[in-house]
Amino acid sequence: MSYDNEQDFTGQKVDPKVWKRLITYGLRNKRLVMGTVLAMILVAVIDACYPLLTNYAIDHFIIPGTSQGVGSFLALYIGLCLIQACGTLGFILASGHVEMNISYDIRQDGFLKLQEQSFAFYDKTAVGYLMARMISDVGRLSEMIAWSVVDIMWSTVYSAVCIVVMFVKNWKLALIVVAVIPPLAIATHFLEKAIHKYQRQARRHNSRITGAFNEGIMGAMTTKTLVREDENSKEFQTLTTDMRKASIKAALISASFFPLIISLGAIGTSLALCIGGDGVLHPEAAWIGGISAGTLIAFVSYAANLFDPIQQLAAIFADFQSAQASAERVVSLLDSPVSITDTPEVIAKYGDSMHPKKENWEPIAGDIRFEHVSFSYKPGEPILSDFNLHILPGQTVALVGETGAGKSTIVNLICRFYEPTDGTIYIDGRDYKERSQLWLQSSLGYVLQSPHLFSGTIRDNIRFGRPNASDEEVRTAARMIHADTFIEAQPLGYDTEVGEGGIRLSTGQKQLISFARVILADPRIFILDEATSSIDTQTEQLIQNAIGKVLEGRTSLVVAHRLSTIRHADMILVIRNGRITERGTHEELLALKGYYHDLYMHQFREEKIQDALDNSHGVNKQHII
Repeated sequence: MSYDNEQDFTGQKVDPKVWKRLITYGLRNKRLVMGTVLAMILVAVIDACYPLLTNYAIDHFIIPGTSQGVGSFLALYIGLCLIQACGTLGFILASGHVEMNISYDIRQDGFLKLQEQSFAFYDKTAVGYLMARMISDVGRLSEMIAWSVVDIMWSTVYSAVCIVVMFVKNWKLALIVVAVIPPLAIATHFLEKAIHKYQRQARRHNSRITGAFNEGIMGAMTTKTLVREDENSKEFQTLTTDMRKASIKAALISASFFPLIISLGAIGTSLALCIGGDGVLHPEAAWIGGISAGTLIAFVSYAANLFDPIQQLAAIFADFQSAQASAERVVSLLDSPVSITDTPEVIAKYGDSMHPKKENWEPIAGDIRFEHVSFSYKPGEPILSDFNLHILPGQTVALVGETGAGKSTIVNLICRFYEPTDGTIYIDGRDYKERSQLWLQSSLGYVLQSPHLFSGTIRDNIRFGRPNASDEEVRTAARMIHADTFIEAQPLGYDTEVGEGGIRLSTGQKQLISFARVILADPRIFILDEATSSIDTQTEQLIQNAIGKVLEGRTSLVVAHRLSTIRHADMILVIRNGRITERGTHEELLALKGYYHDLYMHQFREEKIQDALDNSHGVNKQHII
């Protein structure tokens, strides 16, 4: 298995534009952000005032040995503590709301972007990549923006106030204390690149692990039947080992910040104590001049505490380096270009996915025409070349051919899941790009070979394409394709939970629900892509009879492997290498004695042999009984 099909940002430098893009989500909560900033400034200023209060208490109460004015001092001290507590509570509440709002907004925009993307996007984007971006990365970034930015504000304001106060008190001693800051800045600069590199690697490995988990869960049955547990375990162990190595390297480099800061903080504190102590004991001879004992205690406190916010900034910086890769990946997803879009003129008339203008949607007759259409999934590898086709309204057209011949491509182009690289597709005589995607796709009914059901009840899944349908309409749709038999046999009937992806139902049952869902939606164009391949022969015959009635007056395209299901199609097209090599009715193509004739006769003989074997088994069972 390979998990390398995701974007790699490892080689990119830190881009401030990325963070500016994300911070705009925080600015959507302007009042909360402003409240948080003001609260943090207030808390930081009060924190910086405590050493000054200690200074005052020592010089005015302790050394003189008097208690005069202590009451007013205590009142001021208690008042500042209460204000600080209120400010702290305020910014915690505000930051929590900002974090949740940022996470909500980014995920909403991300989900909308994924809804807008064409199939081409999902062809080259791994599920694990998308899951990691929208879950773990978004959570990390919302926390980063809401809390780390606040911590940066506090650390910056607190450090600035401390430095200003020290220079006001004694600029010479202040210079000695802050002299240890430049070495810290230099060390930080040299550690930046290494942290950045390994944190990016860790995030990339995390995406691959998420993808491996997803594939392991979805492919559990295949793994067991092929006895691949040991090989899969080894492959997964390789992924986790790579992530562990990158994470350990990043953690070791990040951890080197803290011993460095502690050491420099201890040096600054010891210098303040030694040199400042000389100013207290020998005021006339000291280089810094004479200072009071209270001032010395304040300087020692500032020197010790000054490096706490610097340490905090270093930790935030390390987190920032780690989150940079996540930021780049999330922004890349949010800003990923949508390959199939409507023009502004079309949106103005027909609306978009969020604001459809259904009153302007013309009814679809179902006339489909390909004119000189070419298409390729990859440059230089054409699937269709100068393809031409005209399907009349109400016609049932079957597509037959080998795997990779272009059958599903034709269907996907009609649905506008992809767009031609050359040529034009017309719906009802107009280039379908002149109308909105919603206009077209709202009139499509697509039944896949492997249907997908959503978590919820059977009723919810049938009603998925038409939420306002009544319960009776749901039951009618189910009866039309004979799905009502197995549904009503369930203990809860239509209220039976299908499980994630329809896991509680068989493949055939999921297919019947998928049919009912499409019928209820009442589309003008039906697409059946190997739609009955997972259904038993008896049920298939019942569905074929029902479909014949449903498709009357509607345009339909049937991609079929089992040729017995398309004998009554108005036109059968044999697709080979992206071109129509044979066309006609079932009888006409048999008369040609070409590819279709050979394929049909081959399947006919296989079905006869299978029927004989089934009858033989039935006779043997009777003898055994």
